[in-house]
Amino acid sequence: MKQDNYPYEPEFSFKKVIGEQWDNVLYLWSRKLNLFVFGIIGALLGITYAWFKPITYTSRLSFVVEESKSGGGSLLSGLAGQLGFDLGGISGTGGVLSGDNVQQLLRSHKMIKNTLLSPFGDSGNVTIADEYARTTKLSEKWGKKYNNGKPVHFPVGSENYTRLQDSLLQVIIKRISDKELAVGKPDKKLSFFEATVTMHNEALAQIFTNRLIEQASRFYIDTKTKRQRNNVNRLQARADSIGLLLNKKTYTASEANNIILDINPAYPTANVGIELKQRDKAVLQTIYAEIVKNLEISRTMLLQETPTFQIVDEPELPLKKNRTGYLISIIYGGLISGIAGALYLLLSRKKVENS
Repeated sequence: MKQDNYPYEPEFSFKKVIGEQWDNVLYLWSRKLNLFVFGIIGALLGITYAWFKPITYTSRLSFVVEESKSGGGSLLSGLAGQLGFDLGGISGTGGVLSGDNVQQLLRSHKMIKNTLLSPFGDSGNVTIADEYARTTKLSEKWGKKYNNGKPVHFPVGSENYTRLQDSLLQVIIKRISDKELAVGKPDKKLSFFEATVTMHNEALAQIFTNRLIEQASRFYIDTKTKRQRNNVNRLQARADSIGLLLNKKTYTASEANNIILDINPAYPTANVGIELKQRDKAVLQTIYAEIVKNLEISRTMLLQETPTFQIVDEPELPLKKNRTGYLISIIYGGLISGIAGALYLLLSRKKVENS
């Protein structure tokens, strides 16, 4: 029966480990020319990467959202804030579009889609989606693959798109949402938000950012004030209706007053008609006055509930240019290639020793 040379586990020794590593260092130093060649190759690859990597442009827009707050909720939130607690959720301003939900609204499928399907320039013949697909060459690629070589376009104002157009639009939306759009709050304690868009087309990045905020602000304000605005519209329609009836009753009462002058006073019921018309007119006047008063109250409440969606800083041309520096590319390329070359030399040496 064959006996093992080491019937027990060899004792660990720092000295031995350090000695082995020092041997590796000396071996690599003896192959410094090879490592230098690896580094030069990596540096050249880094320069090539920096040369061919497309330039991107970053568009930044900051805005503030200020919502109306009830007095009790604001007081409670303020007292809690002094003690280090955040009671924003129960401060009386809760809702689907309150607080940090604005960030998710900007990244939503609906907002990005509406922005992409809006006109790109002043001519109004090209959508932002068309320009994005052209810049990223997705229109040509999808056209050659799925549309018999014809580029895929998104006409302005079209309500129905083909399955191919919808599919490409989904790809564009996902790409923007995952890689090119970022929304955050520079300071969690403030109501300031910042939207950042990074694209390969400078004008496209600026227009997309502005249009996205425009779409989101309109949707945000309309949603927050929808209930109160509907109430104002109902009261306005009611006031217009009662106003027309009151005008008709006024003319009718005036005609009755003219007719009663020619009626024979021997008839005891001669004044009944005019009294009924005067009574109806008085009732309508009372109702109309109450409706107008409630309408003005509702309008005031609508103004108080309308949030402020104010842009602070807009993106201005020229935008920030993102380009990989040649020096950084040379350093990283040389280091990565040098480390890879060292590992290759050590593994080759070990393989030779074991063979």
